[in-house]
Amino acid sequence: MGLHLAERPTRILVDLDRISGNLRTIRAHAGVPVMAIVKANAYGLGLVPVARHLQEQGVEHLGVAFPEEGIALRRAGITVPILVLGGIYAPQVAQYLRHDLEVTVSSVDKLRQVEAAAQALGKRATVHLKVDTGMQRIGVHAWSAGPFIEAAVASRWIDLAGIYSHLACSDDPDSPVTALQLERFEEACAHFGRIGAPVPRRHIANSGGILHFPETRLDMVRPGILLYGVLPGVDCRPSVPVEPAMSMVSRVVYFKVVERGHPVSYGGTWAPAADTRVVTVPIGYGDGYPRALSSRGRVLLHGREYPIVGRVCMDQFMVDIGRDSAWNEDEVVLIGRQGGARLRAEDVAQAAGMIPYEVLVGLNDRIPREYRGGGLAGS
Repeated sequence: MGLHLAERPTRILVDLDRISGNLRTIRAHAGVPVMAIVKANAYGLGLVPVARHLQEQGVEHLGVAFPEEGIALRRAGITVPILVLGGIYAPQVAQYLRHDLEVTVSSVDKLRQVEAAAQALGKRATVHLKVDTGMQRIGVHAWSAGPFIEAAVASRWIDLAGIYSHLACSDDPDSPVTALQLERFEEACAHFGRIGAPVPRRHIANSGGILHFPETRLDMVRPGILLYGVLPGVDCRPSVPVEPAMSMVSRVVYFKVVERGHPVSYGGTWAPAADTRVVTVPIGYGDGYPRALSSRGRVLLHGREYPIVGRVCMDQFMVDIGRDSAWNEDEVVLIGRQGGARLRAEDVAQAAGMIPYEVLVGLNDRIPREYRGGGLAGS
């Protein structure tokens, strides 16, 4: 539970209109329904406000990782279909059904667990079958999916809403793995025809699939990070013109002159070669801001980039502004635009030796979120 102090100078700004625009762009590009992935606190942007906005925009489906996320959405009044993407834990299955959550079933044994819970509650379960085409995470192997599909089709306690897999290498537009995975998935799905059963909704395209592999769109797409305007990886081609929906800002809270040779922050890992001016910014790894940005990251101040110097502390870090001037309470942009300059989440991730996903989902609830556009305001 976050502090959510209105006075805290550090905050995440979420542009709901940008999310709407990205949703429209992805829909137009893919030409099929969208399952918007809102797991991990909607990639750091805020689970309930983002999901509520997406529902208002008419999104067809939502995807979460765990039932707890789905239950939180139901308790917040979200009524759109919600698929829980993660592997099921048997003691939780009844909670899926009580809260009208769609279940990922990844084996015949898991199917039987869902059937037992459904029968005990007298309530049919809505299920998506998971086929492993190359991730080796959850799901039956594609080449042995036949008996699994037959058991699901024959079940009296489930409604079969979908069948899906997950792409392992789609952030690389040149990888041959995606074509192989799609071939395996389509072969598994062909078993429905062999047994004379209708094919449920097929979905395999994640953000990378949407960007690079149009043949993976099938019956529905599952954008996650792309929906929030961030590319999944450094090799991605921006073939879908999305806009970043999140920025992060803070303020200068201290200014000092540091003399040549005097080390800054823990461990004394950095010291200026000449007298310089250093400002302190009140955010650190305790907020999920990566410590790996120590003497590697950059921020925007007065529309210019300046380097983070010394180690990022739990609650603060320092920035070298050279001979330039700054005042307490001046705005500092950590992700976003200021004047003509921009720092993307992708830039922050690259400086930290991370991927953009890690940067976004690592930002915790100590940082207040403010929502703009979409008819909402405030944190």
